[in-house]
Amino acid sequence: MTTSDDHLPASAAARTEAPFARVAIGIDFSESSAGALALARARFPGAERLLIHVVDARVAAMPDISGAGLVPMTSSPELLTTLSQVDHSRLDKLTEVGESQQLVTGDPAAALVEAAQSWNADLIVVGSHNQGTIEHFFVGSVAEQVVKRAQVPVLVVKRGRLP
Repeated sequence: MTTSDDHLPASAAARTEAPFARVAIGIDFSESSAGALALARARFPGAERLLIHVVDARVAAMPDISGAGLVPMTSSPELLTTLSQVDHSRLDKLTEVGESQQLVTGDPAAALVEAAQSWNADLIVVGSHNQGTIEHFFVGSVAEQVVKRAQVPVLVVKRGRLP
């Protein structure tokens, strides 16, 4: 089967139409997110790309032993500001010409999905970490939570899987 261009098979023509024109990539500065970014750049070269980093608000919280969840720490209110400044600098170094970036604060999965949705992403690309069994049992993975929450396709790149 061929397309209107007799030189390209239908599958090649479909790939060139770029069904994913706006690709959001979750960045946490890990090896797995580096792999996700490399794959997104290689597989979707013509797409608009938004690199999203979430400063995890939970780092400035401590467990509430009464069972109510997390309570904000009051000992260092500037911690999130400092983290944001450092992470913004790191994100600047990763962002290439033609790419956009966004730094947000919050729960990593929820904030990533919300930022991608606000940007009207067609696809979200995230890396997958190898977590220990206990950590995975209690908190799950961010990638899993993104898949559950997102209203667009999510491409999860396993650690070490570079294009």
